[in-house]
Amino acid sequence: MTQPSDTVTSVAVLGLGIMGSALARHLVADGFDVRGFDPDHVAAQRARDSGVQVASTVLEAVQDVACILTSLPSESALVSTINALTNHPSDQKAKAVLVELSTLSIAAKLEARDRLIDCGFDMLDCPVSGTGAQAQTKDIVLYASGEEEPFKSCQPVFDAVARESFFLGKFGNGTRMKFIANLLVAVHNVASAEALALATKAGLDPQQVFDVISSGAGASRILELRGPMMVEENYSPPSMKLDVWQKDMKLIHDFAEQMGALTPLFDATRPVYESANQLGLGEQDTAAVFEVLKR
Repeated sequence: MTQPSDTVTSVAVLGLGIMGSALARHLVADGFDVRGFDPDHVAAQRARDSGVQVASTVLEAVQDVACILTSLPSESALVSTINALTNHPSDQKAKAVLVELSTLSIAAKLEARDRLIDCGFDMLDCPVSGTGAQAQTKDIVLYASGEEEPFKSCQPVFDAVARESFFLGKFGNGTRMKFIANLLVAVHNVASAEALALATKAGLDPQQVFDVISSGAGASRILELRGPMMVEENYSPPSMKLDVWQKDMKLIHDFAEQMGALTPLFDATRPVYESANQLGLGEQDTAAVFEVLKR
């Protein structure tokens, strides 16, 4: 198994979308040897332009790196990635720590971990708290869980891409924490849209309302991040697409049901997000729920 090291210099980023590409750029800027892979040619070229050594396959990207970051859109993408890493384990000479940053089910991550362990890899469940826009400025927080030694070995990488990182104990606790954080995000986002919609109907200037509320007790980080998009009624480029957010909403709902927890406020937001998707706003930022509530 991997031992702690303060000299991690090589990192692979698998998944170069909004989040992954931002992390890769920070790593390049901090002097890491950064390899990347994404099946989307546009995403791959964008990463190449920012200094990432873009590989043509997963195995090429991870060859001899110390740390692998995966930022993936779905569980099927995770399965494909794990297949690539474990079907030809001899091609990866030095076994890395795989840090799984996506918001996926705990069951999917556990299955991936077990397969990786069998091939000599370590894996951390380490979802990101924050949007793609926040990732651009390193204003994200990492919720890491698993074995502590691999966490320590990857600390230089975490410091390069995030404002803060927490070690939360047993594998899966990172995702549990992310579900709880995203429950609050879901509620705060709709609450922000509801308040600004009411302000608009009351004849108040939305920009002034945002400025005043942001300085008082009604402020939230989500209002700070998404309020300006609602004020301008401009939801692009998205930091989190509405159609992708639906996946996160289902994961939170299923997790709460498994825990036997009541989530009346979260449940009340679900139809609002669904209505926004039905309006054809799935490619827009989740701030677009304002379009539903202002009607």
